[in-house]
Amino acid sequence: MKIRIKFEKTGCMKFVGHLDIMRYFQKVMRRADVDICYSEGFSPHQKMSFAAPLGVGLTSLSEYFDIEVNSTDSSSKMIERMNETMVEGMKVTGYRLLDENSKNAMSIVAAADYNVTIINKKILSRIDTFNDFMSQESINIVKKTKKSEMSLDIKPMILEYSLDNDKIFMKLKTGSENNLKPELVINAFYNYLNEEFSQFDINTERLEIYGKREDEIIPLLDFGSEIN
Repeated sequence: MKIRIKFEKTGCMKFVGHLDIMRYFQKVMRRADVDICYSEGFSPHQKMSFAAPLGVGLTSLSEYFDIEVNSTDSSSKMIERMNETMVEGMKVTGYRLLDENSKNAMSIVAAADYNVTIINKKILSRIDTFNDFMSQESINIVKKTKKSEMSLDIKPMILEYSLDNDKIFMKLKTGSENNLKPELVINAFYNYLNEEFSQFDINTERLEIYGKREDEIIPLLDFGSEIN
């Protein structure tokens, strides 16, 4: 059976990288006595796949990974069992059964919601100009790779945005085909203001991750069903 699990990553856990989060949940599976499937061969490993790994320094209310299990209890019971093993800053909030033919979360990710809180008081006093920034016909950045640099218009990748006091909400394209990080948008905004961007000027929280189903995008958890 295929299972999709949703969890929160908050507080000091934002400083823990993706590989350590993977190892952490491998231990959770054992401690919570989850009947997870293992691969075959000389070095068996748990069948586990994460969607859109979160960068270090970001918090999230909506992270996902898929597992395969041989058997399972109800959704509420499995959430309770896993949360009994959790450390502060980590909490499982969803456990859904997927259709046998469902694609894994990583392959269907299409968008994600973020709240970016501006800490820099100078920029905060000018946050209303974000509307002017977004009214441009194009928002070009220079994206660097290991081998080259390229100019990229990121405006089509910003699906929605809104301002709320010191926060900027953004729905951004995410996934293997198009992947826009919120700090790239804020960096472009700083360039628009002729200011120097620093990672310490913002706090970023991921609110939700969406997958594409036909012509709509829906939260990844909604691809599955509750187990009663």
